[in-house]
Amino acid sequence: MSTPSSDVILERMMALHPKIIDLTLDRMWRLLEALGNPQNDLPPVIHIAGTNGKGSTQAMIRAGLEAAGKTVHAYTSPHLARFHERIRVAGQLISEPDLAAVLDECHAANNGEEITYFEITTCAAILAFSRVPADYTLLEVGLGGRLDATNVVNPVLTVITPVSVDHQQYLGDTLAEIAGEKAGIIKRLVPCVVGPQEEIALEVIEGRAAKLGAPLLAYGQQWHVGPEAGRMVYQDETGLLDLPRPNLLGAHQILNAGAALAALRHLGIGPEA
Repeated sequence: MSTPSSDVILERMMALHPKIIDLTLDRMWRLLEALGNPQNDLPPVIHIAGTNGKGSTQAMIRAGLEAAGKTVHAYTSPHLARFHERIRVAGQLISEPDLAAVLDECHAANNGEEITYFEITTCAAILAFSRVPADYTLLEVGLGGRLDATNVVNPVLTVITPVSVDHQQYLGDTLAEIAGEKAGIIKRLVPCVVGPQEEIALEVIEGRAAKLGAPLLAYGQQWHVGPEAGRMVYQDETGLLDLPRPNLLGAHQILNAGAALAALRHLGIGPEA
């Protein structure tokens, strides 16, 4: 029997969505276990959370890695036109046959249990990534961090872009509470790149990192970036870089580019890394 199209399977997955969303990783762990724990077979993961700039920061990290000859898986959301845009396997949008196959496999393994659309499709992305060799896997958080469906991995690096008040019904009423949720992606002894933050958010992130012994690479401390004479100047402990401004529109993109550079240089990749 042939596999249905990805659109048909995605429509079926919508019917599995719980009537009330409770943020928990229990459904993820259950389905991943049924799939054979593919999260343990991923190429090295860079996990990205934050309120603003997650997508563009991830895109810049991916561009830097690929420019250095690295093969990269990338998961992002939402999509603009087709679901396939969310999943890049080894640098290419996932093919329709491959997407339909992993969606169908996840749908079957879930066995009709309640699960959110984002959770089951995240499992599908992880399954796809686990089966194709690559140098790195980039995972963008969907909502929050601590209980987000992507927070089932052991990353080699985490990145937290600027945090602001968002999704209060799920993440908390205050900036400190929301920062605590985003900081939930920080793992023991795993370095974390931190973009520009309000003071209270930075304090929360620093507290979580200190508790876990996770080295921080924070804007304004370990690295600096800003515009100068129509260009972008980046500086960290290894030196100063005078670079073209990012092609993406908006002054904030210089800050996103700075976070991407900090991540790349930590990995030993990029200009004069």
